[in-house]
Amino acid sequence: MHTPPRLLLIDDEDGIRISLRGILEDEGYTVFDVGSAEEGLAFLERESVDLIFLDIWLPGMDGLSMLEKVQLRFPALPVLMISGHGTIETAVSAIKKGAHDFIEKPLSLEKVIIAAQRALEFQALKRENTELRERLGVQDSTGPMGASPVMVELREQIGRVAPLDTWVLITGENGTGKELAARAVHNASRRSDKALVAVNCAAIPEELIESELFGHEKGAFTGADSSKIGKFEMADQGTLFLDEIGDMSLKTQAKILRILQEKTFERVGGNKVFHADVRVIAATNKDLEAAMSSGEFREDLYYRLRVFPLEVPPLRKRGSDILLLADYFNATLAQDLGLAPVSFSPGAQKAMLAYAWPGNVRELRNFLERMLILHSGQQIPQEKLPSEFQAQQNRGSSPPEGENGAAMPDADGGLTLPQQALDAGFKTARNAFEAHFLAAKLQEYGGNISRLAEAIGLERSYLSRKLKQYNIQGA
Repeated sequence: MHTPPRLLLIDDEDGIRISLRGILEDEGYTVFDVGSAEEGLAFLERESVDLIFLDIWLPGMDGLSMLEKVQLRFPALPVLMISGHGTIETAVSAIKKGAHDFIEKPLSLEKVIIAAQRALEFQALKRENTELRERLGVQDSTGPMGASPVMVELREQIGRVAPLDTWVLITGENGTGKELAARAVHNASRRSDKALVAVNCAAIPEELIESELFGHEKGAFTGADSSKIGKFEMADQGTLFLDEIGDMSLKTQAKILRILQEKTFERVGGNKVFHADVRVIAATNKDLEAAMSSGEFREDLYYRLRVFPLEVPPLRKRGSDILLLADYFNATLAQDLGLAPVSFSPGAQKAMLAYAWPGNVRELRNFLERMLILHSGQQIPQEKLPSEFQAQQNRGSSPPEGENGAAMPDADGGLTLPQQALDAGFKTARNAFEAHFLAAKLQEYGGNISRLAEAIGLERSYLSRKLKQYNIQGA
C-alpha cells in the first residue's frame, strides 16, 4: 500500500497554516503544522517527514537560522522557504544555505502544488540514484561499473591489485569503461590522495606527444615560448593513465619504455634529468598481440605494461547489467537535465536486452539521454525505440552474448567453418574464420564499416584492408 508523503508546515500565521494544510491535504499529502522554528525542530526529533514548508519571518528563531540547523541535522530533507517579504537577496541566501526552492506569499494553489511535487520528485530521484549506485558498486569518483558476474569478478580483481604499485594493462572495446576501471584502481590505491593524470595517446599529434609526456624547455622548438612540465612530472607520486596506448608510434614507445625502465626522463630541448615516481596504468581497445606480430607494437613494452591484465567486457556479455545501468542513467540524467524519468514497456525492455550495443555503456548512456529528451515522464513502447532496435527485431537477431562469453551468432545461426578450412593448416583456417566473422559482423552492422571498426576494436583503415583482402563489400 502506498504511503502518502508527510509534510511539515512551519508558519506563525494561523490563516496561512490552515490554507496551506487544506491545499496539500486535498492533494493527498499527510500534513502537520506548527507555529515556530523551535516547535518545528522539536517535532523533527520525534517524527519523520518528507518535506518542510518553512516561513522565513518567525518569532524567536527565524527561518534561515532553522534552515541551517535542518541542514546539519537532516541534510537529505528538502525545505521550501516561504515569505511575504521576499527579495532577491533573501532568496539567494536561502538557496545558498541549502533550501530546495523559495516561494513568495500570497501562495497560489498552483504554485504550492507544483513546488511540493518538484521537491518530492527531486528527492525521490536522489534516493533512487543512491540506491542504484549502491547496487552497481558505484563510487562517487568513478561511476557505474555493473553488478553482473563478470563485473563482480572485475571489481574483485581491481580490489586485489589496487593497493599494490603493480602496473596494469586494461583492455576492452570502445565505450566499455576502461577509464572508469583505471580510476577505480587509482582511487583504491595508496596514491589516491595524489594526482591521476590521463593522457589520450590517440588524440595527441605525433610531433607533440613527447612534449606532452615529458615537457619541454623554453626555445626547444618553434612556439615554445616558455618551459612546460609534462604529464610524467604532473603524475609524480600519483598515477599516469596512458589511454589508447596501442595508437602510440614505435618511436614514442621506445621513449616510454626507457622511462618505465629507468624512471628518469629529460624534457624536450633540455638535459636535466628528472625522476618520476609514477604508477602506470595503460589501456587499449586494440589487440596488442596482433600488433606485435605485425611489428606495430614493441614486444618489450607490451610485457612491461602487462604485469596485471584487466579486461573490461562488452555490454553484450553483461546482459543483467543492461536494464540496471539503464535505470542508473535514467535517474542521474533526469536529475541533471531537470526532466521526469522515463520507463520502458516489457516489449521495449526485451528489445533493449536483445540489442548488441556496439557502442557499449557509452551508447547506452547516450540512448537514455535521447529517450529522456523525447519522452520525458512517459512509458516508452517498443515501437518508439530508435530505428536500430527496430531493424534488429525485424532481422530476428539473437540475444546478446551470454555472460560466460559465448560467441555472437552469424547470419546463419553460428560461426561454423567449412570442413575444408578445418582440415587445412592454421593460416588457412584463421583466414577462413576472419572472412566468415567479418562478413557476418558487417551484415549485422548494415554494411557500416565505421561502426563495425569501432565495435570490434580495429582501425577503420586496417578493417578496410581486411575487407578488401577477402573481397567483402561494405556500405
